[in-house]
Amino acid sequence: MSVGGATFTTVAHMTNEELLATACPIINEIGSAFYFIPETGAVGKELNLRGMEFYVLGRGGPLGDCDGAALAAAFGYFKPAMIGGIWEDAKAKCDPRKAGRAHLECAAALGRAKFTGLANLDAIVATLDAVNNAADPDGLSLYAAMRTETLATDAPGRAMQLVALVREFRGAAHLIALRAAGLDTKTAHHIKRPDMVPQFGYTPEDAPTITDATHAQMAAAEKLTDALCAPAFAVLSDSQRTTLANGVVAMKAALQG
Repeated sequence: MSVGGATFTTVAHMTNEELLATACPIINEIGSAFYFIPETGAVGKELNLRGMEFYVLGRGGPLGDCDGAALAAAFGYFKPAMIGGIWEDAKAKCDPRKAGRAHLECAAALGRAKFTGLANLDAIVATLDAVNNAADPDGLSLYAAMRTETLATDAPGRAMQLVALVREFRGAAHLIALRAAGLDTKTAHHIKRPDMVPQFGYTPEDAPTITDATHAQMAAAEKLTDALCAPAFAVLSDSQRTTLANGVVAMKAALQG
């Protein structure tokens, strides 16, 4: 099958575990697709926010006017002093809730630009809605806050917003899983994204010691993250699992098209 110039193979019958393994990496990849595109940057400029400021204040905006340290804890992975400082500077320029809603609207705008006319979109949105509605937000501060915002009613816009939300759901669950596995997010970041350490605020002096044991802890955290997310995806029927798996592949292709 070809979508947006890209060819992919449709997914047949799968278990819930197979759905997680198939869909979650793609959701993680495409859920942030609107963050730093020019169109999103232009909206940020209208709010007097630079690119990274709009990312931080927009993504974290549903949390409201919290302290930078609280924001850093909700995000994880970033060096707290850096991300908390950006938050404090940005919220001095714009109300966080306003920025948060504008940021979600940027997601909807990208969905409308890329997903309009995508085959089976209503059914894909229905599966994403079902997962989002079934997700337990307890202890997942960033996701729980974002889920309180009103989403777009049109399928293309809502589709992109829901992908962003489900991405936040797994990301927030991952922070809990890391703690349970005995890892801090700085160490996890150095394992998972060693090529992006400076962008997340860390210097060479911040580098933790990475061993076989920490890699094993990271693997355990990833497994636990899936276990925490599995019940939300388990509400889908067999046909809905297929719809979602094929749907996120088609959405990725459309975004790349």
